[in-house]
Amino acid sequence: MAYELTKLSQEEIPPQLLEIPQPPKELWIAGTLPSPETVLLTVVGSRKYTSYGKEACEELISGLRGYDVAIVSGLALGIDSIAHESAMAAGLPTIAVPGSGLDPSVIYPRSNFQLAERILGSGGALLSEFAPHFRATDWSFPQRNRIMAGLAKATLLVEAGERSGTLITARLAADYDRDVLVVPGSIFSPASLGTHQFLKLGATPVTSSEDVLRALGFALQEITHGVVDLSELTENERSVMEFLTEPRDRDSLIEALEISASDANILLMKMEIAGLIVETPSGIRRR
Repeated sequence: MAYELTKLSQEEIPPQLLEIPQPPKELWIAGTLPSPETVLLTVVGSRKYTSYGKEACEELISGLRGYDVAIVSGLALGIDSIAHESAMAAGLPTIAVPGSGLDPSVIYPRSNFQLAERILGSGGALLSEFAPHFRATDWSFPQRNRIMAGLAKATLLVEAGERSGTLITARLAADYDRDVLVVPGSIFSPASLGTHQFLKLGATPVTSSEDVLRALGFALQEITHGVVDLSELTENERSVMEFLTEPRDRDSLIEALEISASDANILLMKMEIAGLIVETPSGIRRR
């Protein structure tokens, strides 16, 4: 897929980027930036993500569906890719800021070139301060991180090891007086050591899409996602929800329900279609 590259004029550069130290001298774009009224959320995380990190990223972004929010990330492997994919699945615009120029011959990583094309096809954008044919280098990734941090109202840190490069973006967001949101993880997981550092420093913990929306400035009355009213469920459906205080594997859940396996599987299928539960690598859990 061929696409057109344009260098933004000084007036077209998002004004929030001109507020940061060392603002970009030029910006190249493919695709279309969202309107100035759209709230931008940068999402970053480890390339070596866990199943928990993937589920958390997908869940939090899917809950932003219908709001005037766009997702910014770095087109990297791992959580960045999941963030872009989740945004498109939720019908949200997404902006990729790679550590390379934007010419198709140098987009990095090469394995995500098709993702870059789909971002453009969905109405999103690719953005870079590097010249179109610039090839990614070790120093270009930390440099582009300031663009990701400066663009957005807040940065959401999903997973990061103790020395993850992802932490650079979160630190820059804090330096730029942007909100830093953190997904808490297991105290036993190396993938959460970096995120927990930011929690100790006062970052905002988020455990739901509603937390993210509040942090982005959406009024509480605008948030329509609610807790399931158990009184509206059948007895067996209530039993499932009560058993799912934490993810459970299918066999143990069926055994706990004390109904036939076939009836239990039908029940779980109907509840998943209704959006009440979801089956993940860590087990069946409430949605």
